[in-house]
Amino acid sequence: MKDYKGKNFIASYSGGKDSTLAIYRAITHGMIPLEFFTTYNTDRDQSWFHGIPKKILEKVSNEMGVKITLLKTDGEHYNDNFESKLKEARKQGANTCVFGDIDLDEHLKWCTDRCEATGIKACFPLWHESRKSLVYEFIDSGFEAIITVVDTSRLPEKFAGKILTKQVAKEIENFNADICGENGEYHTFVFNGPLFKSPIKFQTGEIIKHGQYAVIPLS
Repeated sequence: MKDYKGKNFIASYSGGKDSTLAIYRAITHGMIPLEFFTTYNTDRDQSWFHGIPKKILEKVSNEMGVKITLLKTDGEHYNDNFESKLKEARKQGANTCVFGDIDLDEHLKWCTDRCEATGIKACFPLWHESRKSLVYEFIDSGFEAIITVVDTSRLPEKFAGKILTKQVAKEIENFNADICGENGEYHTFVFNGPLFKSPIKFQTGEIIKHGQYAVIPLS
């Protein structure tokens, strides 16, 4: 990370624990955040994968003190729209894009390909570190997150809506699921921690089923 000190960066921000920890590491290593962007599902009116509505993302932006842009896209134009955002960020002075991926080679390739196509350097602050140690580092750093999505083919529905603690992480592991959810077992929304001026206030609704996924709606 020392090679990135002083670099202006944009970040692919999901609202979840991994992208948040990656951003936190980037900032603590002297990188300068210009903007975060969240891919936003125009069909469901919420962020892709983590299910966070626009109103809450606006609160996050205010509490972090960094602009969060919604990259509105459908699945068909996802790649092209992602690259368009990176080109725009480069014109505004960003030379690096931070990602929260850990060790899935297909994710590394996809992100790197998008960046290379647009003249921006891809940065992966968490790459090839222990999944368990990253979960514990996230919690020990003072971040708080709620589990918003559970893949019920891999984990019981009961984990939806739980706050991610070390005990909950151990319970996830006991079900032979990845403790970090790197294979899509679960997704989170980070609502408090050292990047926030104050905790994000939100409410949760009853579980909604989308096929095999149990989703806790946030408002």
